[in-house]
Amino acid sequence: MTRDFSQKQYLLFDLDGTLTDSKDGITRSAQYALAQLGIQVEDPQQLVSFVGPPLRDSFLQYGRLSEAQADQAVVWYRERFQKTGMFENSVYNGIPALLAQLRGQGRKLLLATSKPEIFAVRILKHFGLYRFFDFIGGSTLDHSRVRKDDVISYVLRQFPVPVLDDAVMIGDRKHDVLGARACGLECIGVLYGYGSREELDKCHPDGIAESVQALGRMLGAFGKAISAEE
Repeated sequence: MTRDFSQKQYLLFDLDGTLTDSKDGITRSAQYALAQLGIQVEDPQQLVSFVGPPLRDSFLQYGRLSEAQADQAVVWYRERFQKTGMFENSVYNGIPALLAQLRGQGRKLLLATSKPEIFAVRILKHFGLYRFFDFIGGSTLDHSRVRKDDVISYVLRQFPVPVLDDAVMIGDRKHDVLGARACGLECIGVLYGYGSREELDKCHPDGIAESVQALGRMLGAFGKAISAEE
């Protein structure tokens, strides 16, 4: 049985890998932070796994760091990211048109990102996407809200959705799918970001979109809605 997402009125979007291609800024900032700890990574491409998950978790897993080292790595990462890294970024082709169409249909657009909220706001404003969103929710700098399910719960508290069946999360990594499920939401996984089909298939999203255009059609924009299996 295929699902119809074209009638969903509340659309929660991830940021990195879903709205913007943020790989360069994230990987270069992670490379810089690791270098401060004496861990040299010659090719930032090796750090693509940092795109999407909570940052501290990525440092713990990649560098086998202690808790204290991971905390310090986050500080160094943000040192570079807030000056340079957040703008080493680009909006995926078709995203502004998609958001404009969805907004024009009267749909409510909400951001739910593991990126610190203060950075997410600056990024959306810089790239002209801020105006499309009814609410922007992200993580906190003090690590009190970093898990994806915590971020989604926060968004749903601040911008209440009367009926959860009326909402869907859209993201590119397993954290989006699992976080949405923990909060009682359906989730569409997108394959144009940084999560592989294998990663998404393992956590069974409710729909998969190969491209921005396919996502748009699935949501009832860019023409006729398509099924979750197309």
